[in-house]
Amino acid sequence: MLLPIGDDDRDLSGPAYVCVAIIIANILVFLIFQQAGGNDAFNAGYSAIPFELTQGVDLVGTRVVRAGAESVQIQHTPGPVPIHLTLLTSMFMHGGIMHLAGNILFLWIFGDNIEHRFGHVPFFALYLVSGLAAMVGQVLLDPSSVVPNLGASGAISGVMGAYLVLFPRNRVYAVFFFVIVTVPAVVVLGAWIFFQVIDGFGALSGQQIGGIAYGAHIGGFIAGLVLAMILRQFISEKQSTVFSRATRSDRSRRVR
Repeated sequence: MLLPIGDDDRDLSGPAYVCVAIIIANILVFLIFQQAGGNDAFNAGYSAIPFELTQGVDLVGTRVVRAGAESVQIQHTPGPVPIHLTLLTSMFMHGGIMHLAGNILFLWIFGDNIEHRFGHVPFFALYLVSGLAAMVGQVLLDPSSVVPNLGASGAISGVMGAYLVLFPRNRVYAVFFFVIVTVPAVVVLGAWIFFQVIDGFGALSGQQIGGIAYGAHIGGFIAGLVLAMILRQFISEKQSTVFSRATRSDRSRRVR
């Protein structure tokens, strides 16, 4: 398995303010509101639940969910009003320190390139829309589910989809069996979305049971792909709020 740990950022100019702000916001929400994962009432109430979103109701109380041969009790607590605000709040919540750390790593690797290419505001819009599309994907996968969904993974999947469109040949540093290797972004991101689809079908058929929202990952990734293809038609490199020379570098490598 390839674990990305960085990419070639030597040609980027200027700080990625929005990426930094998103990372700080996620850390603060996790530490203050979620109390490092210990605030069960907040975690349950402000996570996105497909059944609540499709029915427009705020579930409260305990429900038993069957996961294969096992039964799991899920506690629901009051959420925001309207309940559809959980589409936004859940984007800044995480299930644990490793969940948070992994998302921060991926956002830092891939997000700064997109922010430099499109500018601060368009990048933030892409991030939010990808996150919303991610939850739509998860709802479509299982609209009657009462299992809480939380995390920035869907939005970051959108960032990864945009990266694939804009920087397919950019060099990504990854760990492969304890060895650091350099591979094109198209290989890393292509492999990632391939396994998301395979595992997603497995979860849908009941062959796999886990806590990963594959529908959200796939939905966010597709949204990022589409949004990047649209935005690059309207935002040239010179129009970007912060101009990135990485796109020029990537293009020069492609024509050699």
